[in-house]
Order: sequence, then C-alpha cells, then structure tokens
Amino acid sequence: MAGIMKKRTRRSLDDSNVQENESMPAIKSLDIDSVSSDIEIYAKEVLNSLIADNLPPTPNNFSLYFDRLLEDKSENLRKQIHSILELEENNDDENTIILEQNLKQGFSSVKNILSVTANLYKNMSLMTKILEKRKKELLANPDTKDALNVVGILEGDVSKLNSILKTQSTQMKSLYEDTAKIVKNVENETIFDNQFGVYNKRYLLTKIGQEIGLIKEFKHKSSLIMIELSHELKKSVNNEKAILLMTRTIARLLLKTSRRSDIVAHYGNGVFAMLLKHTDIESAKKASERLSDLVSNSNFFLADREIQLKISIGVTDIDAKHSVEEIVVSAIDGIQKAYEQKNSDYAVSLRF
Repeated sequence: MAGIMKKRTRRSLDDSNVQENESMPAIKSLDIDSVSSDIEIYAKEVLNSLIADNLPPTPNNFSLYFDRLLEDKSENLRKQIHSILELEENNDDENTIILEQNLKQGFSSVKNILSVTANLYKNMSLMTKILEKRKKELLANPDTKDALNVVGILEGDVSKLNSILKTQSTQMKSLYEDTAKIVKNVENETIFDNQFGVYNKRYLLTKIGQEIGLIKEFKHKSSLIMIELSHELKKSVNNEKAILLMTRTIARLLLKTSRRSDIVAHYGNGVFAMLLKHTDIESAKKASERLSDLVSNSNFFLADREIQLKISIGVTDIDAKHSVEEIVVSAIDGIQKAYEQKNSDYAVSLRF
C-alpha cells in the first residue's frame, strides 16, 4: 500500500525549517486590544511599503504585501494574525470551486439515473422474452387454454408498459444530453482541477495574463516556477498508480507551502505551476530551494519500499515584453535545464 510517512503542516516558503504541527491559539485566548494594536501598526507598515515601492494601495496590492511582509515577522505575530484571518476569510474563488464540485456531482447523479433507467428497460425487455417463451410452452399443451388467455392479456399489458418505458427512456436520454452540454459549457469556464485539488491551466494562464498587465502598469517584479516529479524517479518507480499518488503528494505540499497570494495550478501531465506575485528571481530561487528541500524530506512508501521524493523546477521572470505562452515555455525550459545541469533541482530560464 502506498502512503506518505509524515504529514507536513502549512508554512511559508521562506521558513528555513519544516515545523511540526502546532495548534493555533484560539482567538478568545488572545488579548484583543493588544492584537488590534499590533495589526494596526503592521497595517501602517504595509501601507508605507506600498507607497515606497510606488504602488497604489489597492485592496489587491495591500493583500499581496500584507502576506509577503508578514513572513519576516515574529512567529507570535504571525500566529495572532493568522488566527484572525481564519475567522474572517471569505474567498470567492473557493466558493466557486465548491459550486463546480457540486455541479459535477449533480451531473454524475443524473448520469447514474440514466444508467438505472437503461437497466430497467433491459429487464422489461427480458421479461417480454420470458413471456414469449412461456406462451410457446403453453401452446404445446392443449389443456391450458385458460392459462393461455391470461398469459395473452398479461403479454399485452407488459407490451404497453414496455412501450411507455421506452418513450420515457428516450426522453430521459434527451434530457441527459442537454444536461451534458450545459455541464460541458460550464467546464470550459471552470478554474479548478478536481484530480489534484488546485487551480487548472485555464485559470493559471488567465492570472499570468493579468499579472503581465499589472507589471506593465506598476513595474514590480513577479516570477513563475514550474514543478514536476523527476524523470529519474518516475523511471525507477515505473508504476502509474504510485506515480499518480506521488504527484498528488506534490500538489498537497505546494498548497501547504504557498502564500495566500500565490497561485498554485496544474498545468497538465503532472506539471504544476506557482505564480509568485511581487517576487523577484532571487526570491523565487530561494523559494525553489526550500520547496525542493521540503519535498526531498517527504518519504513515500510503495509496499515495503521507501522512496525519497524528488522534483525538478524551472524558474522564470514575468515581464510586460513577452506573452503568456512565452513565459510558460521559458519556465518549462528551466525544468529541462535543471535536468541537464544535474547539480541542482532547479534552474533559471530567462528571455532576452
């Protein structure tokens, strides 16, 4: 049986060590006046940093800087602020994801209803054939005239019921096809990847495009990293189910280590991406190093075999001179460079 040896807790990519699970202090146990005062001081610091970097203090920019600057604060302040944030957090994207999941579950139920109806129709057809067989047996016996009449009446009733059921089955199939079209249209607008529990490729590309526009306007630095399981690891395991479980483990680790402002998405074929807003290349390199260390410290069990997880990471910057596609290709090229240089799990790929 495959599994993960240790559970990891969520932490910032800028933390130097993986921390064991610690209980967050209940908000009722905090000195509310003191916490409010600390947050007020910190909020002013965030605002001053935005102004110093020549960025407008919009809610989005404030949230980004609020998360980024918090990484350098004391553990006590981080815990206090996270406690309050957990109570008031209301993420529209998360609500959309829940809606998408419920919609797909509803469509699955409709599909199951159609399947049951089809089976019922098959059973009715089988019953008709059985009646035909029994009628022939009765015809061979001249002493069963009354029984033959009853069977004839029953046959007519079953035939009528079968006809009604066939009509209703056809109507249900038509309704199912209409529902399938609606769900397909919705899926074309979804933002969530059900398989790995992160954002999907469509959402990622949209966010990169938005970030390019923001960088063009405000001249800040942002980065993109692409991550996948090492090719060597995949070859050594050579087990599709185990590789899928390992890939899901990587997705969970990415979520646990990401900041609220980071976008974690599945690009496709087991390749993940992290959009690091307001993060320059040097900071992205440090984040990649720490992510690589975190993954390598997460062991995976396949039957009686213990496997050390290993990833390859491509790092690139996001600028206003290149398209979304060019930026993504650059990050993917970084993964290939990481394989070629062999002395590091990540490599930087820059465009000129």
